[in-house]
Parts: sequence; structure tokens; C-alpha cells
Amino acid sequence: MNLEDHVPLSSGDLIQRALTHDGAFRVITASTTQTVRGALAAQAGQGEVARQFGDLLTATVLFRHTMAPELRVQSVLRGAGGAGTLVADSHPEGMTRGLIQLPQGAHTMDCGAGALLRVMRTLPGGKLNQGVVELDVGSSVTSGFMSYLQVSEQVDSMLAVATVLHGDEVVAAGGYLVQLLPEVGRGPLMIMTARLEDYQDISREVAGAQFSAAGLLEQLLDGMPHTVVETSPIGFGCWCSELRVISALATLPAADLRELMQDPEPLQISCDYCGKSYRIHPGSLQGLLSSS
Repeated sequence: MNLEDHVPLSSGDLIQRALTHDGAFRVITASTTQTVRGALAAQAGQGEVARQFGDLLTATVLFRHTMAPELRVQSVLRGAGGAGTLVADSHPEGMTRGLIQLPQGAHTMDCGAGALLRVMRTLPGGKLNQGVVELDVGSSVTSGFMSYLQVSEQVDSMLAVATVLHGDEVVAAGGYLVQLLPEVGRGPLMIMTARLEDYQDISREVAGAQFSAAGLLEQLLDGMPHTVVETSPIGFGCWCSELRVISALATLPAADLRELMQDPEPLQISCDYCGKSYRIHPGSLQGLLSSS
């Protein structure tokens, strides 16, 4: 499968990465409106959880572009008491997808004390690098990610994301991530913190008619010399395939495979991320049974 065939390059969403000329900061901005819309439509997200989900998607995309944009990053936000889970999965080819898993009838998830944020990077060779932080009272996706960056990554970071909704419709989504680069003193951090004081909540900026990743970058770094080192298209997309479905079936016990093969009708299996349906003929499972 060629992943590039699945990347929605025409979605209009972009991410920009810049470095300040004083060598102090890495600044990443993203417009994720279409990405969030696509993922929410696939998951039928509603209510406050739609905002939480959109924020998690944007924060995950931003984090993937910090030090390892060529790696896949997954973020899992588990609600307090284990009541519900949100998943964001961002692929280096530009696609991002997600899952909303809530108790029946729920439209929100408690991100306060007891909630857990797990962030995983898939390293070359398939190994996982992961960290977990527990959220505090009054936490949000933004504060949870900032805690993760400080505790697990040990990088001074300032993050803000926003998902602006009208009812259940996504009006706009986006955000920024600013990181202090290694071996830089605390002075520049204090200056940047003061500069970003007015950008802790960026809902107004994101909802603006002219909002863009480039525009947000210029606002944040107004008057501060910098160089844009990357501009990349991003969007909602899924890398499911019939081969991946069959590979998942291959993990079943031989007895379960034999039971599936007894039904002459094709198996109907849908992707949890995007809803695409696959028809798998029982005869396709014979090879799996032979190799099990």
C-alpha cells in the first residue's frame, strides 16, 4: 500500500516549524480544521468530548513535529476512573486519525484528577518509546500535554490548542507549541512566557476568518527574527487495508479461524478509525490456518 495515496494533501491543513535566529526556540503552529472535522465525522463525536478529541488530535500532531516528525505518534487520554478513552494517531506521512470510546450515552469525559495521558512514539524497528502522566484537578488536554512534555520529555514547553465548535460542527481547529532548545538559559524562556501570556487561550485567533498556521506563527513571533524550516500538509486519513485486516485475523487461535471458515458468507469487518468496511471471503483464511 502506498501511504501517499491516502494523504489528503488538498485538505488545506498545514503545519509550520520555525527556529528563532537567537537559537533559543523551536516554534510549531498548525491549522487542523479539516483534520478534526474528518476524524470527528468518522467517530460521530458530539458535545464536549468533540472539543476534547479535537484538542488531543491537534496536540498530537504538534508533538510529532517537535523532534521526530518522521515517527508515528499515538496519544491515549483515559478519563478519570477509567470512564472513557480518546485516542489520537498521527502518521509521518501527514495522516491523523483517532478513536472515541465512551460509555453508552456519554458525551464528555472527566480529564481531571485521576485521568491519564499516555504518549507513544514508534521508533525505527517497531520499538515503542512512551511516557505517562497523571492529570490534576481542573486539567485539560493542553495542561495535560504540557505536564507530559515537562515530566517525560523534560523540555520547557508552552502549548495551546483550540477546537471551536458551533453545536457539533467544527468551525476551526489549530494550535501552537513553543519549546526552549537545549543549553539555553532561563532568561529567554521568561521573555517568551511573557510574550505568550495573551495566547494561552487561542480560541479567538483560531476562529478568525483568516486563521492559518503561517498567520499564527507570525503573530507569536512578531518582531522576533526567525526562519521557517518546514511547511507540511496534514489531514485526516486512515491507513487501514484488507491486508492489515487479514493480518489481525491471523492472531486468532486456530479454533476461531476454523469457526469463521464454516460460514460461507464473506466476513464484514469495519475499521474502528474510519468506518471503511472490508469483505473477507472465508477461503482467504485457509492460508492463515495453514501457517498457524
